[in-house]
Order: sequence, then structure tokens, then C-alpha cells
Amino acid sequence: MQLTSNDEIDLAALLHSLWEQKLLIALVTLLVTLGAGAYAFLATPEYQVQTVLRPAAIKDLDALNRTNVYDLTAEQAIQRVGAALESYDSRLGFFRANQGLFEALRQPGRSLEQTFEGFNQAAFKMVQPDPKKAGNLSNYVGIQLTYPKDVNGVALVNGLVDYVIQLERERISSDLKTVIQNRLNQLELQISAARANYEASTEAKIARLIEADNLKRAKLQDELKALRQQLKTHRDNRITQLDEAIRIAKALGISKPTTPSALGERVTQGSVVRTEVNSQQIPLYFMGSEALEAERNVLLQRRSDDFTAPRIAQIAKELQLLARNREIEVLKQRENSDLFLKNLAIWREEAARLRSLHVDVSDLKLASIDQAAVEPISPIKPRKTLILALGLALGGILGLSIALLRKRLRPISRTNPQAA
Repeated sequence: MQLTSNDEIDLAALLHSLWEQKLLIALVTLLVTLGAGAYAFLATPEYQVQTVLRPAAIKDLDALNRTNVYDLTAEQAIQRVGAALESYDSRLGFFRANQGLFEALRQPGRSLEQTFEGFNQAAFKMVQPDPKKAGNLSNYVGIQLTYPKDVNGVALVNGLVDYVIQLERERISSDLKTVIQNRLNQLELQISAARANYEASTEAKIARLIEADNLKRAKLQDELKALRQQLKTHRDNRITQLDEAIRIAKALGISKPTTPSALGERVTQGSVVRTEVNSQQIPLYFMGSEALEAERNVLLQRRSDDFTAPRIAQIAKELQLLARNREIEVLKQRENSDLFLKNLAIWREEAARLRSLHVDVSDLKLASIDQAAVEPISPIKPRKTLILALGLALGGILGLSIALLRKRLRPISRTNPQAA
């Protein structure tokens, strides 16, 4: 199969055609390169700075942790600083406090806050270790800023870091004061509760003592009344016995004390043998009517039988002791109840320790600045050499494309008149 002349590609003819249009190709390449060069040299340069923070040393946070009130590890401190650096509210606060650093960003028709909003989204970038990589020797956090030429990026980044660290110090100081005050309030509540409990328990104890004394007094009075009634009954029974014995003694003619054997001598004649059993109780009438009447008269004249029972004297003693309960008096006379509160000394010691805590957080080192922002040597944008190289390459390609297009259209333009 043979190719026609229209389908054959003559490389020599192609090169010859391109050579004939070399001025066009060079002109297009030059124009594109000039355009790229104009952009490279006229575009606003952009610079990039960053600062990196690493965890503070243990000694830097020791004063705060030794309070036993507020615990903050180095890892927690740098996380707080990193979160504050990433916080929009913190950046906005720094912007409002240092608006002069952002003056070069002001744009017509937009407020400074609106300008900062766009700048914040495009310019700031957090620098953190990749959590997927296990080879990180230590934790760190940083912030990167890309800014135009007229902005003082170094002062902005370093100022933002200082502002955020100071802001976190103030927050820690406020948290510390709040925690201490809450602890003090809690101790005051514990002391107040202990005082109320002491007063209630003391009143309850006094009430129990009074109730116990009243109960014991009532029992003693009942016992005393029953004992006196018993003694009175014994006296009445004795008088009755004496009356019977007196009548028997008078009937037997016994006026003086005697014994059964002596009485037998008067009524028995002849020789008899008398035996007296001393183990048996001699009847009362053998005392004789005179002695019996004398005892009866004394019993009738008696006004009280208390002296006959030692228990009555003991009851009187106990009632006398119950008249005044010294324990109740001592409890009521206590002037300073705080001296008897359990754990009061511990609570007061803790409160005094908390009030004496004065931690200076103004110099608290929350993070170590591993890399501070410094003035960059050259801008990151635009990359002039790369732009010029790309402009030259794109210009050459565009010139060749135009030359090839003209070559392809040239035969058509030549044949169209003949067709007409």
C-alpha cells in the first residue's frame, strides 16, 4: 500500500517550515517570557516565617505544682499554648491589641477586622508533629505565617507567641485564684457544718443527760416512797405484835423480862427436870408487859422511820447529786466551741496555707521557644527563576504551536482561490 502525498509527513519540510517562521516563534517565546518576567518582578513578594515551641522543663513548672492545688505538666502546658495559638479568639485579641502590625493589610471598602478575617484563614498554619509517625523524639508545636512584603511578619509571629503565652499565664493565674478560693469556701463550709454538728450533738447530749437524770430521780423517789411505806407497815405490824404480847404478858402476870424456865419455877411444884431449848425463838411476851408497853409507846410517838433503813440515806445522797449535773453545767459554760471540733486544726492549717500561697505566674515558663521567627533571607513567592524558565518553555511551545497551525492552514488558503 502506498501513501499519498497528503498523508506523508516530510520531516525535512516540517523543519524547513518552522525555520522559515523562526522569527514568529522567537517573538511569541519572547513575549511570553517577558510576560512571565513582568509577573516575577512586579508581583508582591511573599515571605514565610515560623516559630517552634517545645515542652518546658520540669523545674519551670515546679513552683506551680508544689502548691498541691493546681497541677500542670509540661505536656499539658504546651498543649494549652498550642490550642491558644490555633484559637481564632486569641489571634483576634492579638490583632485588636496590635492593629499597627496589620495596617499594611488594609483594603479599601473593608474594615480592618474583615481584612484580618481573610488574612487569618490564608496566612496562618499550625506546625505539629505527624501523629502517624512514631519516630518523633519530643512533642512540639509551632505556627507558620506567610505574609506580603510590607507586613512585619517576624514581629507579628513573635508577638503572637508572646501574647498567647502571657494570655495563658493570666488564665492560669485566674484559675489558680478560683481554685484556691473554692478550696477556702469548701473549708469554711466544712467548719460551719462541724460547728452546727457540734452544737446539735451538744444539745442532744444535754437533753439525754437531763432525761437520764429525770428518769433516775423519778425511780429513786418511787423507791424512797415505797421504802417508807414498807417501814411504816413494819412499824404498824410491830405495834400490833406488841399489843398482843402485852395482853399475853399481863394475862401471865409477866411484868418484867423472864425466860420460860424461870416462869416454870413459879407454876411447877415438886422435883422436875426442866430443859430449855435455846435454839427456839422465845415468844415476845416473855419481855414483860413493862418493856413491851415502853417499846409500843415509843413506836407510837415515832414520826419517821427513815433512820431505820440505810438505803434511805443512800437514796437521799443520790437525789442530792442529781440536783445539779456538773457535766451539763460544763457543757453549757463552754465559751469557745471551736476548741472541741474534730479536724478543726487541720482545716485551719490548710486554710492558712492556701491564703499564704503567692505563686508569681508572670514569669511562668509554659513552653520553651526552640525556634524563634527570624527575618527570612528571600521570599518564597514569586520564584523568579522558575517562573522565567516556565515562561520560556511555555513561550517556545506556544510559538511552535502557532507555527505548526500556520503551516497547516497555508495550503488551504492557497487552494481556496482556485476553487472559487
